[in-house]
Amino acid sequence: MRGPLDGFRIVEIAGLGPTPFAAMTLADMGAEVIRIERPGNRHLLGLDYDILNRGRGFVALDLKSEEGRGIARRLIQRADGLIEGMRPGAMERLGLGPEDFPENPRLVYGRMTGWGQAGPLAHAAGHDITYIALSGALHAIGPAERPVPPLNLLGDFGGGAMYLAFGMVCAFLDAARSGKGQVVDAAISGGTAHLMAMIQGMAAAGLWRDARAANILDGAAPFYGCYRCKCGGFLAVGAIEAKFWAEFLARIGLDAGALPDQMDRARWPELRAAVAARIAEETRDAWAALLEGTDACAAPVLTIAEAPGHAHNRARGAYLDHEGVTQPAPAPRLSRTPGRIAEGSQVAPLDPAELLGKWGA
Repeated sequence: MRGPLDGFRIVEIAGLGPTPFAAMTLADMGAEVIRIERPGNRHLLGLDYDILNRGRGFVALDLKSEEGRGIARRLIQRADGLIEGMRPGAMERLGLGPEDFPENPRLVYGRMTGWGQAGPLAHAAGHDITYIALSGALHAIGPAERPVPPLNLLGDFGGGAMYLAFGMVCAFLDAARSGKGQVVDAAISGGTAHLMAMIQGMAAAGLWRDARAANILDGAAPFYGCYRCKCGGFLAVGAIEAKFWAEFLARIGLDAGALPDQMDRARWPELRAAVAARIAEETRDAWAALLEGTDACAAPVLTIAEAPGHAHNRARGAYLDHEGVTQPAPAPRLSRTPGRIAEGSQVAPLDPAELLGKWGA
């Protein structure tokens, strides 16, 4: 079966991080995505290993030349959507902005930036860490001493790429009804702020302290955090509910009656020390064998190399081998029109004339 976005054509202006991730996600779900790259563009990982560029081909066009812009314009005129991650105004200066395609009124124009298309910081440079800094998210993550960047998962991919992809699908649905496209202004800073909705609500209700390592979900609670094991690996524990915590303690051999109450914040350090001492007596894999599949809510902290080999991930097909590279499978799963990685991923540019002919441009 073809994916749910089969029949949609999207032009992607090559970029970094969130832009190709959003394009990959849409391509995984069946959209035909063609990336426009600068001639001679050098890839950090090389196309053989750049998972974010999977499932779609590219054309090499110089958008600063009249010829390159002309080919790009013809493709965009035939597209359902466009993805770009340039600074605000850059596409307009090329004559390829949202208002430059009146002949394609259904065009969904997806714009990916750190700060958004407007605002005091709209034209400033930045990266994931600076974008998430303004949402309160970075402040909340890490030990008490200092914030720790959560890789670039929270901003670039969570608050950025996924919101761009979601916004574009929403706009495609609206265009199908109204016949009119629109601009999707996806800002990493804004998407990350949206992801903080629950924590923001907890803070408003007085249930979240504006400090790190002081709350239920930030590693302070003995029942929600990571413990070092005998082997040097870690066990992740997320036994928040009282019944799960009771089962966890029972399975690791601790007497709940001899320990501080789960929700006695003043004695959390004492409770954590007791659990830490017990966890340190066995290896990570020994704890995994004992606890996985139970309601103890605990799991081994796997490395990137180990994750694809875990039995649950194998059973679910969470990872696959594509063109010799182990990588995450398309997600989420759809029962009737599941996503898949399109065949024919390109490591060499497509011929512009052939592509124009195929698209009827």
